[in-house]
Amino acid sequence: MMKTTSKVNIWAPGDWNAFFGFGTNILVNLLVLTGLLRIVLKMPDELVFGRILPATGLMLFLSTLYYAWLAYKLAKSSGRDDVCALPSGISVPHMFVVVFVIMLPISLTSGDPVKGWEAGLAWVFIQSFVLMLGGFIAPYIRKVTPRAALLGTLAGVSIAFISLRPALEMFMTPVVGVVCFLIILASWFGGVRYFNGVPAGLAAIAAGTLIAWGSTAMGLNYGGMSLDNVSASFANFGFSVPVPAIGHVFSGFEFLGVILVTAIPFGIYDLVEAMDNVESAAVGGDSYPTTHVLTADGVVSLIGCLMGNPFINAVYIGHPGWKSMGGRIGYSAATGVTVLALSWMGIIALMASLIPVVAISPILLYIGMLIGAQAFQETPRSHAPAIVLALIPNLAAWGKLQIDNALDAAGTSAATLGLDKLGQSGVLYHGLEVLGGGAILGGLMLGAIAAFIIERELVKAAMFAFAAAACTFAGLMHGQAIGFAQSLPVTFGYLGAAGILLVSAKYAKAATSTSEEIIVASDELIEDAQEA
Repeated sequence: MMKTTSKVNIWAPGDWNAFFGFGTNILVNLLVLTGLLRIVLKMPDELVFGRILPATGLMLFLSTLYYAWLAYKLAKSSGRDDVCALPSGISVPHMFVVVFVIMLPISLTSGDPVKGWEAGLAWVFIQSFVLMLGGFIAPYIRKVTPRAALLGTLAGVSIAFISLRPALEMFMTPVVGVVCFLIILASWFGGVRYFNGVPAGLAAIAAGTLIAWGSTAMGLNYGGMSLDNVSASFANFGFSVPVPAIGHVFSGFEFLGVILVTAIPFGIYDLVEAMDNVESAAVGGDSYPTTHVLTADGVVSLIGCLMGNPFINAVYIGHPGWKSMGGRIGYSAATGVTVLALSWMGIIALMASLIPVVAISPILLYIGMLIGAQAFQETPRSHAPAIVLALIPNLAAWGKLQIDNALDAAGTSAATLGLDKLGQSGVLYHGLEVLGGGAILGGLMLGAIAAFIIERELVKAAMFAFAAAACTFAGLMHGQAIGFAQSLPVTFGYLGAAGILLVSAKYAKAATSTSEEIIVASDELIEDAQEA
């Protein structure tokens, strides 16, 4: 229960829960990132553990410390003791985009993974400035956009890119995953306390690790644990601090044409995502200035980039989840300090070999559940259809990604196979491609149009339809590349919809007036009947 107080407590009992939950979330991302760098990009360990991870750790440290300080300021100015810091970390969608769309093709073409790393640095450099400049227009966008659109598109990201993968991993190894998931649900939803207050996240990871290693001892190998992997991980121990990589950043600009195709639209993606997450925190009771948030993400990403980190920083989905666990200010700063130590000491490789990822996945699914639920709980009931509409572009983007990955594994592509052939099998690939292109922005636009129509504010709906047409024309949504005259059929569709909405506006008003007159007339008849 919230109290007013003049003293700000940096650490609350619930910070332990949030620390282990959020910390393991960050750890999972670092473990995945390490695997992408070493296995997919085949970067040497001295580059991964000696340059990239120390720079990533520095960026995460600066980010989490800043958001802890921002929460401290809010708690002090408001006198509340329930202020929760915004979670932040490596942007997960960007992590895969920069690896597979930028770094991998350039590494393969040049035959040099260092060239791929340099291209990734240049990519983040450009995105950092998009974020910083976008911070000044984001508050206005947030002001004019319905909450259903902001939270609805966020729920789409949550379901498609936060929840589905952990859920699939859990049921691929259910002996570990389902057990850990129920341990978390019983505590964070059911109020169960474990072992004199041990955080549920830690209890779940401990149980999952014991089951995985126990099954390995019995020859069943649930969780993929191996003593050989543990022994090999000790080779990466050692103290490494980040060193400037400015020369490498500017070397990456030789690939500027490839970089701009995704850097600008994904910078805008970050802009919208940050607005959504700030809105989510505001719904949870903690209002943070959007401009400060976006500027901070841009600045810490730029610092990390100049020190050798090719991944963007972002405010995370999940503030309501960490707050519901009792997280306040300390969990954010503690996570940053821990990540700094792990990345600078080379401990990430050891942890990757000891902890099964499937034991951590349920925490991500829990966060996804909360975010998806919040979109419906914190908006008017009548806006539920708008939320569902805002979800769909992200589901389309997820579906296209699965198809692309499957075809790539088979050594082919949608273009090679043929869209007609896919269509004959019921796979509407082109529809997924168009609807899922720029899914975050597309979901926001569609959700806003629907919400304003529901509210009979057709002129505002038309304005968002015009904005959607402009964004589509520029390739920011419903397309795969930035440029003029992109996705023209969709652009004309939005323009037509905007025109119809404007023409319909006066008739909607007339219909509303007629309805009001009918209601007034009915009330008068009832009064007459009562008097009679």
